[in-house]
Amino acid sequence: MDHIVLTKGMVLKQTPIGEFDRRVEILTVDRGRITAFARGARRQGGKLTATTDFFCFGDFKLYPGREAYTLSDANITDFFIELRNDFEATLYGMYFLEVAQFNTRENIPEKELLKTLYLALKKCTSGQMEKSLIKLVYELKVMGLMGEYKKSERIDLLPATKYAEQFILATEPEKLFSFTLVPEAKHQLKLIIDREKARLWQHTFKSEEMLEPFL
Repeated sequence: MDHIVLTKGMVLKQTPIGEFDRRVEILTVDRGRITAFARGARRQGGKLTATTDFFCFGDFKLYPGREAYTLSDANITDFFIELRNDFEATLYGMYFLEVAQFNTRENIPEKELLKTLYLALKKCTSGQMEKSLIKLVYELKVMGLMGEYKKSERIDLLPATKYAEQFILATEPEKLFSFTLVPEAKHQLKLIIDREKARLWQHTFKSEEMLEPFL
C-alpha cells in the first residue's frame, strides 16, 4: 500500500499500446505531467476504458515504476460531455490539451496550469465568452505561467489591449475568463500572442491547424 500514488489530474494524451492497452499522459496537481500505462484500457467494457480518454478529469490511483506509472483505477468527476458533443469546442479543447502537454515536463508540478486548462475547457461550452478569445487568454496565461513571456512594448496599443494583457498575466485562473474585447483590441492581442508563440514555442500544433476554419 505504501507504493500507491493517489493524485488528481486530467488526461492530456492517450496512445494505443499493443492490442488492449493504452499509454496515457496525465497532468496532475502535485506531480506535474506523468506517463502511465493502463492495462486493458482498450478492451470493450474494461474498467479503464472510459477513464483514460481525452479530457477525463478526476482522481487517479497509480503504482510508480522505473520509467512510468501503472494506472490501476480512476474516479472521473468530469468527462466534459458537453464539450465532446460540440465539434468546434472539441477542437479548441484538443488544442488546449496539446498546449499543456507541450509546455509541461515530467514530474514538475504545474497546479496553476492545470487549473487554467480545466477552466478554459469549462468556459468553451458556457456560451459566455467567444471561443477564439478563450484561446488567446489561455495561450497568454500559459506563457506567463512558464515565466518566459515578454511583455509587449508597442506604443500603438489600445488601452483595452494593454489592460487585457496585464489582466491575463496578473489574474488568478478562477477570474481569468470573465471579459470581452472590442474587435480592434482583440486583433492587437492576437498579434502580440502570435509573436510570442513564434518566439517561445516554435512548434506546429496539429489541433490548431484543424481550428483554422473557426478562427
